[in-house]
Amino acid sequence: MPVPLYQAKAEFFRTLGHPARIRVLELLQDGPLPVRELLAEIDIEASSLSQQLAVLRRTQLVTATRDGNTVVYALSTPDVSELLRTARGILTDMITDQGLLLEQLRADTDAADDDRGADAARPSTDRTLLT
Repeated sequence: MPVPLYQAKAEFFRTLGHPARIRVLELLQDGPLPVRELLAEIDIEASSLSQQLAVLRRTQLVTATRDGNTVVYALSTPDVSELLRTARGILTDMITDQGLLLEQLRADTDAADDDRGADAARPSTDRTLLT
């Protein structure tokens, strides 16, 4: 029985769910790189990088070729770069929206603080009975 498309998409996005994998894909956007250069750019152990590269190979997001003793990785398709650019755009929009919301919250807080300050300066009209 074939996997439903939504499940395949979920698996695909789970593959992208590790920071080291995203960093590898970002680095490979500029062209193929040998493992030693990836390792120099990513702050993880060689064995961890190897595991992450294996996941990316299994899902066919990257390809690996051997040049003598050197293994060189590349993106399997330019669509991966497009996906990363799209994700950056979405995140930028989200952060911008959050920034606008933060500005509104701060403005509301400042206005509320000003109102509280004005209330403190006004004589109280509260008529509480003391018994």
